[in-house]
Amino acid sequence: MQHFKTLSAYLEYIELPPPEHPMLSVLLATGAHFLPCPKESSPPISNDCYSISLKKKVKGNLNYGRTKYDFTNGALIFIAPRQVLQWDSSVVFEQKGFSINFHEDFLKGTELATQIKKYGFFSYTVNEALHLSPKEEKQIESIVKNIEIEYHNNQDAFSKEIIISQLSTLLKYANRFYERQFLNRKELSNNLLNQFNQQLDAYFESGQLQEKGVPSIEQLAQKMAVSQRYLSDTLKKETGHTTTENLHLYLIDEAKNILLEPNNSISEVAYKLGFEYPQYFSRLFKKKVGISPTEYREKFKMN
Repeated sequence: MQHFKTLSAYLEYIELPPPEHPMLSVLLATGAHFLPCPKESSPPISNDCYSISLKKKVKGNLNYGRTKYDFTNGALIFIAPRQVLQWDSSVVFEQKGFSINFHEDFLKGTELATQIKKYGFFSYTVNEALHLSPKEEKQIESIVKNIEIEYHNNQDAFSKEIIISQLSTLLKYANRFYERQFLNRKELSNNLLNQFNQQLDAYFESGQLQEKGVPSIEQLAQKMAVSQRYLSDTLKKETGHTTTENLHLYLIDEAKNILLEPNNSISEVAYKLGFEYPQYFSRLFKKKVGISPTEYREKFKMN
């Protein structure tokens, strides 16, 4: 797989105009002006750059990781360094919107270099892109316009600081709009929670829990065709618990049932639930329930 270490090399490969700054490129469609068309197709590639773009698709599919995404309504997409991209000639984009690409080193020595790693949406796959309302789209485009103006200005001692500040503002708005999207898509959130529990049920009933151990969050997310970070963020909004916490709650609930079956030692219960070390199971159980597995069993017998 081809990997591009510089922004210039990446833009040249996808047949977009060379950047005016060695580490930053800003393309914005305004009025009658359209975005330049990128390369028609590409096998899997990666680079060392961040990308933020507003895209509207006329037809075709774009692969980002393992997932295909419907761009019919347009979406704000965030891509982190070393993500894998692939597309073919069936993809036709409406050449409106914008595209900002910047090398990860552009942020070095700034507060945003640390902040950007906390934004989970850079780890989302394309089907989890941010869908903007017309009002939100105008807000984002006004920020991008400010970045574009500064990008085309003669560079001075303040240029980078101003652009970084505007990028930070853009990402803060995106974070707010993602919060809105989570709240407005309760049906999707509930569906993900149901899928999560169904995956655990199937894994448990197939005997894989005892045979292969507790499934990783990455495994579960892959089965559900979502990114690990998006799954965790969505479940956090819906249940108040992270993906790992929801997994632990599921295991504890199963443990309560198995503990009440006759002739099961605490070690046997732990192994049935995929725990390699019974001591870890006992600590987790006490942390979540407030009493040890043995105390739980005795308490139930007394009742």
